[in-house]
Amino acid sequence: MSTQGNKKTFIGLVASDKMAKTVVVEVTRRMRHPVYKKYIKQRNRYKADDPANECRVGDRVLIEECRPISKDKRWRVKQILDRAV
Repeated sequence: MSTQGNKKTFIGLVASDKMAKTVVVEVTRRMRHPVYKKYIKQRNRYKADDPANECRVGDRVLIEECRPISKDKRWRVKQILDRAV
């Protein structure tokens, strides 16, 4: 996670592209458990705006925070980093 101005950005994998102009991006991060001190994976799923319908399942994308576009969409696909094989 990084902040550019006030906008947050995340890198994640596209988990679903079945909606029109929307993709579900899964962001995985490792965090240390507060009691057991073991590293565990934590995932969050964000709905991101993809106006050109370019993203496919498995693509690595950069998403950034934006104004609310719909009830669930508050993120926009900024760049496709890697294409799925």
